[in-house]
Amino acid sequence: MSAASLSSQNPVTAESLRSGKGGGDENFPVASLLIAPEHRPVILAFYDFVRAGDDVADSPTLPPAQKHALLDQLDQSLIGQSEAEPLGRRLRHELSARNLTDRHARDLLDAFRLDVDKNRTANWQELIHYCSLSAMPVGRFMLDVHGEDRALWPASDAICAALQINNHLQDCRKDFLSIDRVYVPLDALASAGADVADLGAEKATPALRACLRDLALRNRDLLEQGASLAHDLRDFRLGLEIAVIVKHARAIAALLISRDPLSENVKLSKTQMLFGTVAAAGGEAFARLRGRA
Repeated sequence: MSAASLSSQNPVTAESLRSGKGGGDENFPVASLLIAPEHRPVILAFYDFVRAGDDVADSPTLPPAQKHALLDQLDQSLIGQSEAEPLGRRLRHELSARNLTDRHARDLLDAFRLDVDKNRTANWQELIHYCSLSAMPVGRFMLDVHGEDRALWPASDAICAALQINNHLQDCRKDFLSIDRVYVPLDALASAGADVADLGAEKATPALRACLRDLALRNRDLLEQGASLAHDLRDFRLGLEIAVIVKHARAIAALLISRDPLSENVKLSKTQMLFGTVAAAGGEAFARLRGRA
């Protein structure tokens, strides 16, 4: 089924299939009050576009052909070859008004296409490749919006990949049971003496617990590779935002190291996120002001 035939035979859009998940459900702030108001419209347009594509790829009921058709429809609306997707049109106009590339959004669509066709991850390198399409473009987009130096991309890439992997580990049981998708590398499971089927249990076996803990430790190291990004940014408000993101990611990584994500809470409460935001933003602001003094 092509995107054109989908549009002509069935007026369904990716926007109409949104799961209801929004920025408040993420492990990181989405266009929070720390971000300058003039940047929020394009960031929210980007988030809504990407969220719609992700919801399409993760749908437990849509057949693969229809998922691909909807993702193509989003893509074509983004690049001006179709007007079928309101979210694509909106993001296209926001990007054009700021002379920003659509490459980052299109990379994310490629990640969602991978999700449709592939439900297992062989090793860490394959997981990082997936993150290069599904997570790193988000950070690069944010840096472009703020006019930051692309020399900062590697640090941003490390943070974004770590955020993504945190999420994969948090949701490993849900992803396996609901959509039969496993981001936990198969070689890591085998090395620990665990099996994919163990992810469906109500409590992790000792082997699976050891596997997930080792991955969480490795991911914490990845996060630390980019932890200096907040200090290196020129934009004061974006620096505060990144400091908050890193603070939350570290807290989640610590939970994943110490707890079983199959049976224990490994998510931050709204209160924890609020206090973490105040502490991280305040600390980064103080460090910047002290550095200027």
